[in-house]
Amino acid sequence: MGQTLCICSRGSITIDNKRYYFIQKLDEGGFSYVDLVEGVQDGRFYALKRILCHDREGRQEAQTEVEMHRLFSHPNILGLAGHTFIERGGKSEAWILLPYVQKGSLWSVLEKLRDKGSFMPERRILKVLQGICSGLKAMHDRGYAHRDLKPTNVLLEEDDRPLLMDLGSMNRSRMEVKGTREAMTVQDWAAQRCTISYRAPELFNVESHCVIDDRTDIWSLGCVLYSMMFLEGPYDMVFQKGDSVALAVQNPVTIPQPCRSVSPLASQPLVTLQSITRSAFKASKI
Repeated sequence: MGQTLCICSRGSITIDNKRYYFIQKLDEGGFSYVDLVEGVQDGRFYALKRILCHDREGRQEAQTEVEMHRLFSHPNILGLAGHTFIERGGKSEAWILLPYVQKGSLWSVLEKLRDKGSFMPERRILKVLQGICSGLKAMHDRGYAHRDLKPTNVLLEEDDRPLLMDLGSMNRSRMEVKGTREAMTVQDWAAQRCTISYRAPELFNVESHCVIDDRTDIWSLGCVLYSMMFLEGPYDMVFQKGDSVALAVQNPVTIPQPCRSVSPLASQPLVTLQSITRSAFKASKI
């Protein structure tokens, strides 16, 4: 995409010769900010993700995220509307323009359900799960893994179509580890880029001679499915209590008994979901 961007006094920006008005701030993290902007020509809303790149490695990571968005054109993977890099005070900023999804993330939907004392119906869970699986399959078929799948990295359209986002942790699905030094490098990378309560067991203690592959995403998928069923991840409370998630993931996951009334029509989907959850955790272990 283009390499020009200007910030105008009227609160607008220009990317690839297209102007966008700044509307409001949406979110911010340790090294990134997300703003809501509106396209002047098309009147559509977009999410502008601004990543602070403190060094060459940070810039390369941002470039990788851009390339991953450009690589996929899939109904369950968030697309790319534009991007550029700018220099400020000797440091780079990556500006990534993405479609704005008003409904927000899967996690925000689950939080609202929990606050209302409600739950996500089983058939709705299956629909969302199918879309997530479709997006993951597209990544895996191209030889890549997401590596940081979690409810906050899944957006939901108004019709509940899921969109996988935050592709900055993606890399080649098969990583062959040869030696202790490589094992520590992968382990340190995972500690920084893979959310602890959704991280696969093999990434906590990487063996000196092993292969890490896309089954790490299957573990995370099981955690996401669990969170849709019970409105919290299987290891969220472990992390919040300050206990060791690395130890907890070595033990069989506990599937709570249904804490809500289940109608006869919904009982079969629930049994299916519980079976899928157990299978996801088993399949990811190497």
